[in-house]
Amino acid sequence: MTAGIIITAIIALFIIILLIRNIKIVPQAHAFVIERLGTYHATWETGLHLKTPFIDKISKRVSLKEQVVDFPPQPVITRDNVTMQIDTVVYFEITDPKLYTYGVERPLSAIENLTATTLRNIIGDLELDNTLTSRDTINDKIRIILDEATDAWGIRVIRVELKNILPPREIQDAMEKQMKAERERRARILDAEGEKRSQILVAEGLKESAILKADAVKEQKIREAQGEAEAILTVQKANADALRMLNEAAPTDRVIQLRSLEAFAKAADGKATKIIIPSDIQALAGSVTAVKEIWNNQ
Repeated sequence: MTAGIIITAIIALFIIILLIRNIKIVPQAHAFVIERLGTYHATWETGLHLKTPFIDKISKRVSLKEQVVDFPPQPVITRDNVTMQIDTVVYFEITDPKLYTYGVERPLSAIENLTATTLRNIIGDLELDNTLTSRDTINDKIRIILDEATDAWGIRVIRVELKNILPPREIQDAMEKQMKAERERRARILDAEGEKRSQILVAEGLKESAILKADAVKEQKIREAQGEAEAILTVQKANADALRMLNEAAPTDRVIQLRSLEAFAKAADGKATKIIIPSDIQALAGSVTAVKEIWNNQ
């Protein structure tokens, strides 16, 4: 009786241990490929699963997260026969664990070889300068070709990046000399443009200065002309006022002749050598002289 209990306990413990060992938990972003008796049975997603003992087997544990593979440099030849080293970085994710498990042997090695051959084909159609300036185009072409080829393997290529492009040393030296010459040329162009701009600014300053001087001279002449015009108008106005006042006073002919004589006297004030005097003024002058003589005799 005791031996039977022990055997039963041993069997129960064995079954418990067997069940515990066959309880499997699939982590997040992972998948398990299950084979039953050597053939594909199922793909376990995230969660708790029970494996049939001695019948089911976990064929492959697959990570569904995005993965990055950095492949070593590959020698490639451009269309103009320049050999260079290019290393690539491939970003991919597994979309079908079953195809990834059974689609190709050593998938990463297959992707590396496919990347190398695709890169050689694309670079072989480009010259050196186009290769160095067309990274985005090359990346897109490689990604499209890899994505189509790896679709049957349950892999989706997200993007491809050319990490380094290393031409031969002599080509690098020539490129550095070319870049240095280009920088010097641009520096000379900038210096010439600066000098040109400086000369233009100086010329514009001289032009503006000359214009301002001409405007000042013009303004001065205008003011002088306006002053002379105002002076003439003032004199003419004074003469007109004098004539108006004289007309209002109604002078006699003798007074007018006398004023004329005074005017001639002022005109002959040591500045004229010969003056022609009208006869009526001469007569008036004689009368004035006679009156003075009579007055003195008295």
